[in-house]
Amino acid sequence: MSSTSITTITGITVDDIRFPTSKQLDGSDAMSPDPDYSSAYVIIHTDNPLLEGHGHSFTTGRGTEIVCAAIEAHRHLLIGRTLEEFISNPGAFWRHLTSDSQLRWIGPEKGAIHLGLAAIVNALWDLYAKREDKPLWRLISDLTPEQFIKCIDFRYMSDVITSDEALKMLKELEKTKSERIKQLEEQGYPAYTTSAGWLGYSDEKIQRLCREAINEGFTHLKIKVGRDLQDDIRRLKIIRQEVGYERRIMVDANQVWDVNQAIEWMKHLVEFSPYWIEEPTSPDDIIGHAKISQALKSYNIGVATGEHGMNRVLFKQMLQANALQFCQIDSCRLGGVNEVLAVLLLAAKFQVPVCPHAGGVGLCELVQHLSMIDFIVVSGTWENRITEYVDHLHEHFEDPCIIKNGRYVAPTRPGYSTQMKAFSRQQYSFPNGSIWTTNP
Repeated sequence: MSSTSITTITGITVDDIRFPTSKQLDGSDAMSPDPDYSSAYVIIHTDNPLLEGHGHSFTTGRGTEIVCAAIEAHRHLLIGRTLEEFISNPGAFWRHLTSDSQLRWIGPEKGAIHLGLAAIVNALWDLYAKREDKPLWRLISDLTPEQFIKCIDFRYMSDVITSDEALKMLKELEKTKSERIKQLEEQGYPAYTTSAGWLGYSDEKIQRLCREAINEGFTHLKIKVGRDLQDDIRRLKIIRQEVGYERRIMVDANQVWDVNQAIEWMKHLVEFSPYWIEEPTSPDDIIGHAKISQALKSYNIGVATGEHGMNRVLFKQMLQANALQFCQIDSCRLGGVNEVLAVLLLAAKFQVPVCPHAGGVGLCELVQHLSMIDFIVVSGTWENRITEYVDHLHEHFEDPCIIKNGRYVAPTRPGYSTQMKAFSRQQYSFPNGSIWTTNP
C-alpha cells in the first residue's frame, strides 16, 4: 500500500467485550479471585475502507463500560485528523490526545481516561503498521534514532533523561541492530508462563500444568501467592517438586500486602528461592517498594512491579528510588506504545531489565512486540529479561502469538497483533452477545 496518499480518520467503533473466565478461575489471584477477562475495544476507521486500526485496553469485567466511555470521550480528538499527522510526529500527536483540558481533569494521565487513551494509541500504531505492511516490532525497529525520539513526549521525564541523551543511547546500538533482528527471527524472545500458577487451581491441575510447561520448554514459571501463608508454602512445595530448583520460580502477590507484611511473608518463602516478588504492595507506593527491595536484597529476591504503573512519571520515580529490580510495563495501563517507549528508555538508563506483564486477554499479543523493540532498539540485550505468557484466549485473535520452546516467535503479519476476530467480538460483546444472553 502506498505511504504517500493521505488517510483521514472518519470514525471509531467501541465495543465492550467480556470473556467469562471466572467460571474456570483462569486469572484468579489474591486480589482478583474471579476475573472475567475483558477488553475495551476500539476500531479506528479511515476513508480507505481497506485500512482500519484495532486497539484495546484490558479490564477484568465490571468497569469495562467506563473505559469504553473514556474511549468515546476522545472521539473529537481523532475525527478529521490524518494518519500522516500521527506518522510525522507521534509524540506530538500523543500530546494532542492527552491535552484536552476537560478530559485531563479526570486524569491526568492515569485512571480510566488513560486506559481509554491506551486503546486509541494502540489502534493508531496498528493502523500505521498495517499501512507500512510491517509487524509493529519491525516498523519501530526500522525507525531511525531520530524518528524513534519523535515518538516520545519527554515532558515530566527530562530531569532524568533528555531527548539528546536518549538519542545518543539509541545511536550507540544502531550499528548492531541488524544482528539482533536476525538473532530474534532465528531464536525468538524468552518467555515465562503464569498458566500453572493461578490461585483457584487444584493441586492436580497445578501439577499437570507444571509438567506441560516443562515439556513446552519454559525455564521460568510464576505462581500467585498472598491469600494464605500456609497454603502458599504447601503449593510452592508441590511446584518445586515438579519443576526442581534448576528452573526459576517467581511469585506474585497482586498488591494484597502492607509493606512490613510483604517483607515478613516473603521471609517464609525464602526456602523456595523465588526469583522475584511481584506487586508486593500498593502499586503507587514508591517508598514502600524501595523498603521491600532493600529488605529482600540479602535473600537474593528481586522486586518486580509495573502492571499497574499508570504513567512514565511513576516509573521514573520507582527507578530513581531503586524500588524495583524488574520493570513490568503493561501495554494497556501506560498510554499506549508511545509511553511504553518512554519507559523502555528510562529502564535502559537505569539498567533495569524490562519484563512485561501479559496476564490478560490480548496482552501477550501486544507485549511480544514491545519486548522485541526493547531488545533490538533500546537495551540491546535480553539478559535477565523474560516476557509473561498465559495460555488463554489466543484463539480469538487474527494474529495470535506463537510460543516455541518457551520463546515468543517474532510476528510476521502487518499490524500490532491487536485485531480480534469479528465473530468473537460479536459473540462475547457485553451484555448482548450470545455468550452472555444464553449463559447469564
